Amino acid sequence: MRLLEVRPGHIRMSMRVTEDMLNAQQVCHGGLTFSLADTSFGYACNSHNERAFAASCSIEFLAPAHVGDELTAEANEVGYAGRTRVYDVRVTNQRGELIALFRGKSTTVKGGWIE
Repeated sequence: MRLLEVRPGHIRMSMRVTEDMLNAQQVCHGGLTFSLADTSFGYACNSHNERAFAASCSIEFLAPAHVGDELTAEANEVGYAGRTRVYDVRVTNQRGELIALFRGKSTTVKGGWIE
């Protein structure tokens, strides 16, 4: 995984699908697509220099990813109230095709990462 872009409430990361990431159907295992989306979410919810932890998340797999595909996960904050923030993550391939949609909810606690 490579971190490509960082702004408060926004992260963009990428990952190239390799043969060792394939499942029995010869497509990228959904757990690895989830890991890319979840890692992007984790960085995004901590990008405000607040200590944040996942409270819940879900993913919808929409299309398979194949060997050689360059997957990009773009996480964006879509709302917040009090200590709760919500993020949407879009995972696309190099052709811009939507592979998965992830939604995560985080909770912040006292303190920042950089004091």
